[in-house]
Amino acid sequence: MKTITATELARKLSAVLDRLAIEREEIVIERNHRQVARLTPGPGRLTALEAMADIYRTLPEDAAAAWEADSRASGLQGERLAKGVRNPWAS
Repeated sequence: MKTITATELARKLSAVLDRLAIEREEIVIERNHRQVARLTPGPGRLTALEAMADIYRTLPEDAAAAWEADSRASGLQGERLAKGVRNPWAS
């Protein structure tokens, strides 16, 4: 955890925010040698693949078939799903 003064924060706000976002390090702000605030990194970003990586562990076995059937029944204004959806977890 890094500590900076309020003056340093005011002078280098952009660099401090970059450090917070890139290095994901918590930063303590001091004024007159007393802690007055703490900056913490926001939630990180995930790619779609990272966000969905564990979904196969939480869904029941028949979920893919039910989703496919529901998608076909929804009538996507003339659009059709290709027959036989590929299993993305198959090796």
